[in-house]
Amino acid sequence: MLNVAVVGATGAVGQEMISAIFDLGLPVDDLILASSERSAGRVLSTPRGEIEVREAKPELFDGVDVAFFAAGGGVSLELAPEAARRGALVIDNSSAFRMFPDVPLVVPEVNIEAAQHHKGIIANPNCSTIIAIVPVAPICRRWGMERMVVSTYQAVSGAGHEAMEALTVESRAVLAGRDPEPSVLPFKSAEVHHQIAFNVIPHVDSFGPDGYTREEHKMTNEIRKILGDPTLRISSTTVRVPVYRSHSESINLQTREHASIEEVREVLSTAPGVKVVDDPASYSYPMPIHTSGTDVIEVGRLREDPSAPNAMWLWVVGDQLRKGAASNAVQIAVALYR
Repeated sequence: MLNVAVVGATGAVGQEMISAIFDLGLPVDDLILASSERSAGRVLSTPRGEIEVREAKPELFDGVDVAFFAAGGGVSLELAPEAARRGALVIDNSSAFRMFPDVPLVVPEVNIEAAQHHKGIIANPNCSTIIAIVPVAPICRRWGMERMVVSTYQAVSGAGHEAMEALTVESRAVLAGRDPEPSVLPFKSAEVHHQIAFNVIPHVDSFGPDGYTREEHKMTNEIRKILGDPTLRISSTTVRVPVYRSHSESINLQTREHASIEEVREVLSTAPGVKVVDDPASYSYPMPIHTSGTDVIEVGRLREDPSAPNAMWLWVVGDQLRKGAASNAVQIAVALYR
């Protein structure tokens, strides 16, 4: 039995982590919930009853076996090394440690063996990376990857509770014939905010000098690290859409060896964490309303791309709060301790 801490317990991902801990059967003795000083003192309902949230401080981690971090990169950089020094295994959902050479970046269905080599901290990949790599990895391991181009359609919950509330408030305003007053997206600290209701924003995270956003670079760099090949050719465009939960991704994948769509469908049908939903004639294909609240990643619209050799299209959908964040982190702990 484990003493488990969740840092950032009052946030969207933190609350999903609490649920996933019990849904996925992590053996818990004591559950410690922590957050910033501002949120400390709140009481959260859990499967273990009501638990008061404590302020996240170094001494909180004394006697903790596993610490899940879902509080942002600044908190992780400050407290995760402290937790590890005090004997806890840290599984961090922020981007703080993902590209550190000595920190494993783990998706259990793809590279759980990397978790065995941790030095106290394991990084959870970006949500869009996880949703893409779970179905793409078994294809690439069978036929190799020549090139991958991704366009994401990301739910507002990926930007937190405020973005979800913004979608609700703005939608009500538009439907009532009023002009909405956006204040959250593309991100809270942006100089300009855009309406998300009945709109699409091609801007997730901040832009770099090359015209790509940090989110887009994360996908490229993280997929390369997870698959162990820094030369992989990957490019992406990340987009925010007016959907509450579950990210969707259009993936154009070019393999090194030829694979028929029938062969790809067969490989995906037995891939862990993947559900093939691919019967367009019956109007059956992955959609966010079907994956929200689940840990499965649905794949459909499988078809050859005749414009390039060995190329294919996949449409992939998964809940970024569950499998794209909370459940992936908990799965790592379950694999190591169960």
